[in-house]
Amino acid sequence: MIAPGRIQYLQERIARFDDQAAYRELFTAFYPPLTQFAFGFTRSKQSAEEIVSDVFIIIWEKRKRLENISSLKLYLYTATRNTAYNFLSRQNRVLLTDLSEIPVDLKSVHLDPERMLITAEMKKMVQEAILKLPPRCRLIFKLVKEDELKYREVAELLKLSVKTVETQMSIALKRIGEAVRFDIRKAVPASPTGK
Repeated sequence: MIAPGRIQYLQERIARFDDQAAYRELFTAFYPPLTQFAFGFTRSKQSAEEIVSDVFIIIWEKRKRLENISSLKLYLYTATRNTAYNFLSRQNRVLLTDLSEIPVDLKSVHLDPERMLITAEMKKMVQEAILKLPPRCRLIFKLVKEDELKYREVAELLKLSVKTVETQMSIALKRIGEAVRFDIRKAVPASPTGK
């Protein structure tokens, strides 16, 4: 995912200088996760792609207003959610309430290698544990760990309290930890001297 400082730089370049290269970089960085997010509402890849494309068209058309946005990342997710709601209401469709359908892409979840040595087997156990999380818990975990949103941003996006997001993340991390039952002694080879 793109660094917050870089997002702010791109935001400024787009707003002040109509920088198309900055716009393309922003689009390239956010199109995949926003499309995945929109898919959770629409269950249609084509509709999700249209929704995110519409969001980026509006971003370009109203680019001069970007300077007034404090968190462009949160703004993009909120705009995607709202555009998905509008799309579904135009289609006279019921909103997706089964959050278990929102996919989680573990390839972009960042785990600190200094704190944990991850083997292929452990990664599989983590993925399985994530899939077993309750739907809302899994969505919150995805937004925090994969999409790198702050708890406050997730709370605002999903219209929850920050405390609820904290609780759901605690549940997710506890369940993943229990499923993995990581034993550092098994991951680190014994020293040659046997000490």
